[in-house]
Amino acid sequence: MAWLRPYEPASTRSDLRLAAEAGLDSVRVFLPWEDAQPEPGTVDPAALGHLVDVADAAAEAKVELIVTLFVGHMSGVNWIPPWATGGADGDPRFRVIAGGRVQPAERGLRNWYSDPEIAGAQERLARAAAGALAGHSAVWAWDLGNENSNCTIPPDRLTADSWLERMTDAIRTADPGRPITLGMHMEDLEEDRRIGPAEAARHCDFVSMHGYPIYADWATGPTDHHLPPFLALVTRWLAGGADVLFEEFGLPTRPTRPTRPTGANDLRNPHLVDESSAATYTGLVLDGLRTAGCTGALLWCFADYVEALHDLPPLELATHERSFGLWRSNGSPKPALAEVTQRVQLEVMPPPATPWLDIDVEEFEASRREQLVRLYHRYRAAGAAEP
Repeated sequence: MAWLRPYEPASTRSDLRLAAEAGLDSVRVFLPWEDAQPEPGTVDPAALGHLVDVADAAAEAKVELIVTLFVGHMSGVNWIPPWATGGADGDPRFRVIAGGRVQPAERGLRNWYSDPEIAGAQERLARAAAGALAGHSAVWAWDLGNENSNCTIPPDRLTADSWLERMTDAIRTADPGRPITLGMHMEDLEEDRRIGPAEAARHCDFVSMHGYPIYADWATGPTDHHLPPFLALVTRWLAGGADVLFEEFGLPTRPTRPTRPTGANDLRNPHLVDESSAATYTGLVLDGLRTAGCTGALLWCFADYVEALHDLPPLELATHERSFGLWRSNGSPKPALAEVTQRVQLEVMPPPATPWLDIDVEEFEASRREQLVRLYHRYRAAGAAEP
């Protein structure tokens, strides 16, 4: 979340070259909201200039970008401009960081969807960012946020629909013809958060899903590789058959060498797996997502956090967030990277039949979590998870 200020052009180019050399064709980048918009009426031209340089670097490396706005939720906390706090909204599970400091628990967020000033500021940022990158050859798609429902939830579907229409119109006016998506996650299927696959599909060009078995108490364990393809198929169903990009999956790994006696090195941390297990999981998930008809998949994330950041929020508490990378913090690749590289440039497969889907959408929405778990058992029993 500190990558844009100060911005390092050389590091950006080095990272993108590494990605390209590994065979990756797409990289998702995040526009830190506070850096890009220090005040609701202001979009920082320097931040936009850095973003343009990222796109130039991507073009040099021959990779394409998904540019994510309003970030927002990241690695277990919500990074929010100070002017967007002070309301009564927000998910109490997640700390809020504004102005470089963790905010008091009672300092909530202003609702993005119903607060006119916040929504107006977001439209201003979307239009400015899309205008700065309009027509750029390295930009593949725009993303309207990273798991936004972990920050605020629309009060109703009409407000949600209005927000989606407003943001997509702003981008399409400034950068016509560019695909747009919304970074949804598994909890948007488990609960009614009023912007889900159906709502996103009405306004976006494709839908995206994030899923991790370490966050699903109904998965069979941290390496349950059947879960992401199942979530992708449910997402497509709820979105009326729209194309699905599985925009995030991955596993945090235990360090291969002793560093500190606590935190990410704690072998009792149930989220952490060894690098070999993470590699096997990565390959199986990629195969499963392809069989599920996904248009592509992105790994969370590029590299582990360097140790110097481990004592800072969010990593001092969310220790498993330190080590999701395909590369270690010293720049060396983990075994999972080879599993990715050997699967690049495979053709997209058509979605499979889903005989295990034995209810209609209305029945699903009446008891989302219960139905999701029940359908997962049917999916597994049907053998549909096997590539």
